[in-house]
Amino acid sequence: MIDLLYSGNEKVFDGVLTSLLSIVMRDESHDSFRVTILTMDLTRLDPNYTPISDKLISFLDGVMKKYNPESSVRKVDVTDLYEELLGHSPNEGCYCSPYTLLRLLADKVDGFSDRLLYLDADIMFNRDIHLLTSYDISEYEFAGANDHYGKYLINPRYMNAGVLYFNMDMCRKTDFFAKARAWIWKKKLVFADQSAILRAATKRKLLPQRFNDQKFLHEHTVVRHFSKRLFWLPYPHTANIKQWKIDEVHKIFHYHQFDDIYEVYLKEKAAYEGN
Repeated sequence: MIDLLYSGNEKVFDGVLTSLLSIVMRDESHDSFRVTILTMDLTRLDPNYTPISDKLISFLDGVMKKYNPESSVRKVDVTDLYEELLGHSPNEGCYCSPYTLLRLLADKVDGFSDRLLYLDADIMFNRDIHLLTSYDISEYEFAGANDHYGKYLINPRYMNAGVLYFNMDMCRKTDFFAKARAWIWKKKLVFADQSAILRAATKRKLLPQRFNDQKFLHEHTVVRHFSKRLFWLPYPHTANIKQWKIDEVHKIFHYHQFDDIYEVYLKEKAAYEGN
């Protein structure tokens, strides 16, 4: 069984559904997955910041069980933990959703094994997940791949935090998550939780770019991360094309590698919205 971690509110539906389908449909061993989605009520900041509904969790759980009856999806409402440990911090109003900060509470959540794979909702697996989880990280707090732009603009070993494979046992021994939360309180960071994660690390393993490819989709790409990227034509601009925007993925990226997943995604989404 593989432990997976996401975070977000009701709006992560399309991302988490396409991401999970890509995992199970590319998994050649038909493994079981224990999926945890951290959520919270933060309507004091934004009326849209409501927790994921039980209906959505039940639906995702049913989808995963179609591929392996031993798989499961659960939500953990960490509102109280967030308010106690991260609420009103200098990074609460960061460049992205405050829900990204929730992964910094992983050490406070029960039920994880020693290996935990955190995933942003805007990723899809192009190849078998075991190519990633088979890496030996026994001597590291976590493993991750380079940030495509950060490796040029910041540091050659600057990691993107959208795909992180945690060694929870070592993280507990080094107080990694507590250190990261401390950084959130020190000052406003350029990339908030990503900056805190990298600064708190004692020992981290750098993976090949194919385990978090934020710009290209090669045959050897294991994880395609649909994060914001730079386009040069017809003029320099950025665009944030997510994987569930199927027409844009086809028209702009010319990707058809995920079409079998999209077919199932559209059927499942229609079934969910029809209930």
